[in-house]
Amino acid sequence: MHQYVVFLLMALSCQQIQAELSGAECRELGFIKAQLMCSSCDKLDDFGLDTIKPHCKQCCTLDQQPAAQRTYAKAILEVCTCKFRAYPQIQAFIQSGRPAKFPNLQIKYVRGLDPVVKLLDASGKVQETLSITKWNTDTVEEFFETHLAKDASGKNSYSVVEDAEGDDDEDYLRTNRI
Repeated sequence: MHQYVVFLLMALSCQQIQAELSGAECRELGFIKAQLMCSSCDKLDDFGLDTIKPHCKQCCTLDQQPAAQRTYAKAILEVCTCKFRAYPQIQAFIQSGRPAKFPNLQIKYVRGLDPVVKLLDASGKVQETLSITKWNTDTVEEFFETHLAKDASGKNSYSVVEDAEGDDDEDYLRTNRI
């Protein structure tokens, strides 16, 4: 009988340590499981709430580790000049001297396109495409400083392409005509 009690106590303590509570159980405790990050639980001690920390840990989601800082060999900023009024921050970046800092940055003017950045590897294959419609000029510049590989060739200029390759001189509005 004594062994049974010891086993039961050990099982309960292990369950308490290992158990992850369900979403409904966490809601009853006042936690929203899907939105609770484990790093938040660690801050409970700062506010004298260490008594709820074990429950918090059972309801939390592990924080994502930051991705390794990826750098790309080249970037292409594609935008339509007709959209400059809608995206003055992108216009300001392009028309300022900031693009000249990035010799491996190419600016392409593509009719009708909202501003995007295409990040390419050393072989010229597109690795990522990002919409930058909500970015300001400082954010664009900081992004290129962080994620664009430093060019060792010592060039001081970037390139501008008036129309995107592959247009085939096809009027993109022809398909919209009635």
